Amino acid sequence: MDYIREFDIRLDKEFYYAGEQMNGTVILDTVENFKLRTIRVILRGKAHVEWKVMLSGDRRTVKDDQYFIDDRLVIWGEKNVDTTIPILPRGLHKFPFKFTLPESNLPCSFESKPCCIRYYIKVTVDIPYASPPQGMKYFTVVGPHIDCMDEQYLKPAVMEDRRSLCCWCCKKGTLSLRCVLERSAYVCRESVKLKATIDNQGQEEVSLRVRLEQCCEFFIDRGVLGVSKDLKHLVFEYRGSQVKPNSRTKWDSQSSLVIPPMPTTLVGICRLAQIYYVLTVSLDSTKETDLVQLSFPITVATVPFRIPNTNKTPSVRYEHAAAHVEGGQYIGPEFLLGQVYDGNDHQTREPIVLYKPVYVTVDRSDQVSK
Repeated sequence: MDYIREFDIRLDKEFYYAGEQMNGTVILDTVENFKLRTIRVILRGKAHVEWKVMLSGDRRTVKDDQYFIDDRLVIWGEKNVDTTIPILPRGLHKFPFKFTLPESNLPCSFESKPCCIRYYIKVTVDIPYASPPQGMKYFTVVGPHIDCMDEQYLKPAVMEDRRSLCCWCCKKGTLSLRCVLERSAYVCRESVKLKATIDNQGQEEVSLRVRLEQCCEFFIDRGVLGVSKDLKHLVFEYRGSQVKPNSRTKWDSQSSLVIPPMPTTLVGICRLAQIYYVLTVSLDSTKETDLVQLSFPITVATVPFRIPNTNKTPSVRYEHAAAHVEGGQYIGPEFLLGQVYDGNDHQTREPIVLYKPVYVTVDRSDQVSK
């Protein structure tokens, strides 16, 4: 519209938790008076999955949606205007609005190619006899609520595996690995608390290998077109020093296994997506990998660990997911302002990212440890 100089949606912050109140303002700067029927505001949160499959020799697109929030407000005019349409005078106008997010467990904001979970404000300026201008403002929801201090995550997990490396039953030639995971839930940028005992009674050197994997499962339930897609990414991998034959050693992770920023664990909350993490500890030789192997489920939480009986709580920050995990690799084209050609074939400007979800991380300089 020529007579609308500025149309903007502003929120009091860029990320919210379930149950929080969201305050915002719609900005309209106009250069002349005009009739304005209503200004409508929609708060929406939904998950969307979509990809292509081969069916009977044809390549088809399958997709599905799930809604978590769908609230509406009218902040100017009446819902049903049948007679006189009010006139908005020229000038700068600010229309405040507010929503309260539901207390339910909301899934975290998430961006990937096959699946996205998005929360946004949509504003429609209903002008009679004209195409209504519309604006959208995306924001991050930090969720679901997972506290590292919940009892189920504080109980240490102990696992052991052994393998006989000779052809007769004797203690000699046995390789064993015993691990203790002090707790199973962590906020990003925290260090995984793992201890390992390695008993190598074989004839070859072995080395410890620790890796954390991100497992993503996406689902579409559409009758005969019901399909799923599984993705896995290596979050980090640690390799220890060699353990000589006929020796026993102990290893403590201390601060060597730091979880990078990445999406929160998402299990049983969204019917279209599931995200979980697995920590695998194994012993490798030069000839063979995974001679013995142990696997622990790891939960990526939203509330960090606190030392019991103290008032000290680690400071938290909000960061974009690492580029090598699902949730940090992909940016939707609608959130990119593209490269700008400036006449130089060898130099193009980096695209401007309009929106990207953030996740809870602890401040490493202020991190508390158990």
